[in-house]
Amino acid sequence: MVMQKAIIKSLEESANTKNALTEFSDVIELAAKLVIKTYHNKGKVLLLGNGGSAADAQHIAAEFVVRFAKSRLSLPAIALSCNSSIITACSNDTEFNEVFRKQIESLAQHGDCIIAITTSGTSLNIINAVKEAKKKRCSVISLIGKKHSPLCSLSDVCIAVPSSSTPRIQEAHITIGHIICQLVEETLF
Repeated sequence: MVMQKAIIKSLEESANTKNALTEFSDVIELAAKLVIKTYHNKGKVLLLGNGGSAADAQHIAAEFVVRFAKSRLSLPAIALSCNSSIITACSNDTEFNEVFRKQIESLAQHGDCIIAITTSGTSLNIINAVKEAKKKRCSVISLIGKKHSPLCSLSDVCIAVPSSSTPRIQEAHITIGHIICQLVEETLF
């Protein structure tokens, strides 16, 4: 019975967090429009995050490259957490706070779109990458939790999930990512 209560509580918290996202439908639409504009202009999407957010970045990149809901042409997207040689070399030779900034420096071009995913909104390696992206005149979408983050002032679109629970924020981030993928796919194809 104790486990059943924990299960029901988790499911209710997850549903409540996602239901609260309806207040952000206009901001999610803006994020989708930035990605659509990027692809219309022959740009690419670069995604980044740490830990579970890195997994979310990889998941969303795969949805763009392979497919979301229908067979279609591939869209260029790269998750910056996938190259272990770059990440370990940068961490060893410089510092971990540079692992994404260095990749933005080398891969991003004017007109690309960066999607930064971080539950805390305070990860220095993410903030450094977003600052570099702005120097390169890329658009930036940040997905964060409800805590105030310097990413909001650095981003073109900042979606702050109204929760302080890391699992609930991550569940909402992947839902937002899926909605963006759906809108991009429906618009472009």
